Amino acid sequence: MKFQVLGPLTVRGENGPVALSGVKQRAALGQLLLHANEVVATSTLLRALWGGDPPPTARKMLQNAVSALRGVLAADGTGGGPVLLTHAPGYLLRVDGDDLDLTAYRTLADRGRAALTAGAWPSAARTLRAALDLWRGPVLVDLAESGADWPELRTLSRARSATREDLYEAELACGRHFDILGDLETHAQQEPARERICAQLMLALYRCGRQAEALGAYGRTRTALASRLGLEPGRALHAVERAVLDHDPVLGQPDALAIIALDGETRR
Repeated sequence: MKFQVLGPLTVRGENGPVALSGVKQRAALGQLLLHANEVVATSTLLRALWGGDPPPTARKMLQNAVSALRGVLAADGTGGGPVLLTHAPGYLLRVDGDDLDLTAYRTLADRGRAALTAGAWPSAARTLRAALDLWRGPVLVDLAESGADWPELRTLSRARSATREDLYEAELACGRHFDILGDLETHAQQEPARERICAQLMLALYRCGRQAEALGAYGRTRTALASRLGLEPGRALHAVERAVLDHDPVLGQPDALAIIALDGETRR
């Protein structure tokens, strides 16, 4: 049985998609999958399913949802598959890492980040792209649209953004600034206050011969930081602006942004 949470919640058995009945059953499974192979306290599940005001029958309704989920898991009949255990102070869903897209994503993202740190940029780019290809939309988007407002959803959204930025860094180091420029522009527009993606967009634009637009990107992020957070750009982003203004040769280096950031730190 395969589980997907990086997008709408999906369960697939040997014979295709597995139907889940009711929002509470889906929400309970979603919460357990976000913490696969960990004990999730009953109190945590109650908050996830009903917020801060669960009805008097909430525990019984949760027990019914868990019982139904056990029936779904057992119906696959493949043997050695996922198991939903009662484990004080709540429940534990035991899932093989190969059967959950979230686990696969984290493994690939960590591997890609390690390759990036080691300067193995082509390998990092391939691995990070494979990690991002597992996403089919915002995490558990169907549950979010039904009212789920869990901190895990925001945490994973931030993790996806960081992985995307790791990928852009690897692609820039490989000299693929033309290839990723459109994606960089889109994501910088979506998240104008993210300084790292602004620096990456500035570098890509500069390498494409568009210095003025690179400086314009800096200006937009500076405005977004000031209006949203009351902040000025950090030392690293300001150093990129200075390098673009000066046509600094370092901008042609594969790991230009890392060099600029390190140089900025040594001058502190």
